[in-house]
Amino acid sequence: MNDTWDHTYDVVVIGSGAAGMAAAITARLRGLTVLVVEKTDRYGGSTALSGGAIWVPNNLHLDRAGLGDTPEKARAYLDATVGDRVPAERRDAYIEHGPAMVREFHEKTDVRFVHTPGYSDYYPERLGGSPQGRSVEPEIFDFRKLGPEQRATMRRAGLPTYGLTITSHDFRHLNMVSRTWAGRKTSLKVGLRALGALATGRRPLSLGEALVARMRHSLDRLGGELWLSAPFTGLVTEDGRITGVRVRLDPSRHRPADGTSAGRETTVRATGGVVLASGGFSHDQRLREKYLPAPTSTEWSSAAEGQTGDGLEAALAAGAATDLMDKVWGAPSVVPPGGKPFFLVAERGIPGMVVVDGAGERYVNEAAPYHEFVDAMYACDRPGASTVPSWLILDATSKARYLFMGLFPGQPFPRSWIESGFVKKAAGLGELAAGTGLPAERLRATVDRFNGFARNGRDEDFRRGESVYDRYYGDPTLPNPNLAPLDKAPFYAVPVHPGDIGTKGGPVTDARARVLRDDGSVIEGLYASGNVSAAVMGETYPGPGATIGPAMTFSWLAVNHIADTRASR
Repeated sequence: MNDTWDHTYDVVVIGSGAAGMAAAITARLRGLTVLVVEKTDRYGGSTALSGGAIWVPNNLHLDRAGLGDTPEKARAYLDATVGDRVPAERRDAYIEHGPAMVREFHEKTDVRFVHTPGYSDYYPERLGGSPQGRSVEPEIFDFRKLGPEQRATMRRAGLPTYGLTITSHDFRHLNMVSRTWAGRKTSLKVGLRALGALATGRRPLSLGEALVARMRHSLDRLGGELWLSAPFTGLVTEDGRITGVRVRLDPSRHRPADGTSAGRETTVRATGGVVLASGGFSHDQRLREKYLPAPTSTEWSSAAEGQTGDGLEAALAAGAATDLMDKVWGAPSVVPPGGKPFFLVAERGIPGMVVVDGAGERYVNEAAPYHEFVDAMYACDRPGASTVPSWLILDATSKARYLFMGLFPGQPFPRSWIESGFVKKAAGLGELAAGTGLPAERLRATVDRFNGFARNGRDEDFRRGESVYDRYYGDPTLPNPNLAPLDKAPFYAVPVHPGDIGTKGGPVTDARARVLRDDGSVIEGLYASGNVSAAVMGETYPGPGATIGPAMTFSWLAVNHIADTRASR
């Protein structure tokens, strides 16, 4: 027995994204004391950088939208997408308990969501798929509701929104601002929202920032505790059970006068259990090279910088089994000089654009779900036809009509992007081929073939535009919303890399989020949820929010198990 604990809580949570916050909020709802430990000086993790949506079938917000979702439909869809790659008991636990988590948070906390109409499941044509979508996104939140320190220490996304607050539903229409009345009306709505904020002093947040702020506000009201700049350094084991954690506190933030042991390793007892919610290993190059397909780079990841595998390595040291270690939540990305990766979501659905490999040939439906797109990049990479990087090519018409990499329709690329060679600009395809190193004749043949498909309205090679999901970011004024010829100079090309929004492999867990050993036995006192753990979605990505939804649900299940175990003693 360790008699030298510096601190004691019922539940200790490692990580402060949606998974960590959900665990902490649930602990307080169950009357348990809780500490959230965050290694960086900002809370929110990758959730704060995300769209903030959750994909939870059959939840109350879908009911309110009149979608008629059922557990049977959800089960059929997960069978058709995830399949038996993940044990049925975990998939069933998600289907059964996800809606209960959403309802409890809606009724007892400040966490609020609203359905995003038309943002379909990623494979809506499969059995049980929903063309209207199961994704719900956070309601806009007034940042002023958080205290000054909470505002100062929340991770911010830094998206190129030019001071505007934009929801994912807004963005879909804004992408067509030069093409549709819905786009123009949405532009007016967003502008009026900005003016209203200026007039009233409101500080509206949307997307992942809204979700994190809502969760932080809820945790504060419920009385949970959060330590920042407090790296987790290991688990404490006694008689085969995890009983606490070791944490190193930053002396500039944690003063000895406040009862901590600043400047040295501190031990924190967890009488009920430890919940690992620390994210994956996207920003550890050594671990990427050990587990992920090559080539791989931390520079391509949009995950929060603190995701360096701390939780994974601690779980391995405790004897955890692992799965899905070679998989990421794929995010085709471009990396501007001196900037962070830009995740290409809508850009791959616009007309007048193709993506080609090093041989100048298309190899994938450009508008495919981003996870599938990255899988294709690795599957199709070969000598003489490298897909890392691939080249996204668009013409002047598409550049003038649609949002692209955070730039409004017609807004020129930054001069530095052109001068540095990051964006290739050319008066013709031959000149563009010379600038990118692509074979000119092959590139011309590829574009000519695509242009023929575009004029006929049917992509005979990759069926682009046939799925409801493809068309979500397409141009509804065209016969095929995703197809238009590339025929107007200048032409542009940008390099695309197989980025990610997080890794999806880690400790294997059961239906209660308990970490398991290779023999299937439970490591008592240790739970894991979110990207630190092996994903319940297996090797696929069923819909928008299928990362955060499970993270919150399995954190909820973990703490419920802790509370139930305590009550039964």
